[in-house]
Amino acid sequence: MNEYTYPIILGMTVGTLTRIYMLRTDYRQYPTYLHGKIIHIALGFIAAGLGTVAVPSIMEEDFAAITFLTLAASQFREVRNMERNTLTELDSYEMVPRGKTYIEGIAVAFESRNYLVIFTSLLSTLGYLVFNIWVGLIVAFISLLISRKLMAGSKIEDIVDITYVEPRFDGAGLYVDNIYIMNIGLPARQEEVLRYGMGFILKPKNFNSRSTIANLGQRQAILHDVSTALGVYRDSGTPALVPLAKRDLDDGRVAIFVLPQEKDIQKAIAIIGAVPTLENAIRMPKERKVETEGSNTV
Repeated sequence: MNEYTYPIILGMTVGTLTRIYMLRTDYRQYPTYLHGKIIHIALGFIAAGLGTVAVPSIMEEDFAAITFLTLAASQFREVRNMERNTLTELDSYEMVPRGKTYIEGIAVAFESRNYLVIFTSLLSTLGYLVFNIWVGLIVAFISLLISRKLMAGSKIEDIVDITYVEPRFDGAGLYVDNIYIMNIGLPARQEEVLRYGMGFILKPKNFNSRSTIANLGQRQAILHDVSTALGVYRDSGTPALVPLAKRDLDDGRVAIFVLPQEKDIQKAIAIIGAVPTLENAIRMPKERKVETEGSNTV
């Protein structure tokens, strides 16, 4: 044992615990399989080790060891590819698929959380070595709070107002409020839709929100989360019972039509509101800088 032993133990412990904390299973039930969790915890342990040993390496002027951090970046990109490939394969067997945009968001999150582990371990070890163990623990706690904040992200309820609207038929056309959903001609199917169906209107709070919820990937993520949490009344080969999200072209509202097995309005509204705003779906057209004067060119 030497002067770096206890700081390294602290950094690796804090980093691994941070990764375990960020590896939570919620109502979306991912990740659920035990071996998948073991893989991510093991990678978190490796990331904690890389972040921890970087500080003693710099103090000992062993700068060659820092190159391992660049190698780690390429390896953690493989974590992103692994999650993307796995979820893409599984998505074809879902009653209501996640969609490629949602899958890419999950894959990016799993990659980025390993980098958070590296920085948490690095800062905790640095605090211990420069000051003392108590400073190291305080830095670890602050880093955990920052990781929690970055892990949360924004939600749909932050950008839209959600209201329940009973689905209705006008002839063979199914409507949620005044937004057309689809055409169902069979009376038996119409009866099932009215019995099990639920409709929700998502009204954007501003013009940026309108562009975000117009994204097909964001809408598919909403349908998937509601169907996962409340179940879905359908089976393969029943296209009339597919949950759908359609947009009003005039004002940007989005109508959500689902057929849950558990028909709970308040719970459904809470689930829709908790759907993450996908990074790849966020659009901010109002942030675009418009030149009011022509540029002088020769």
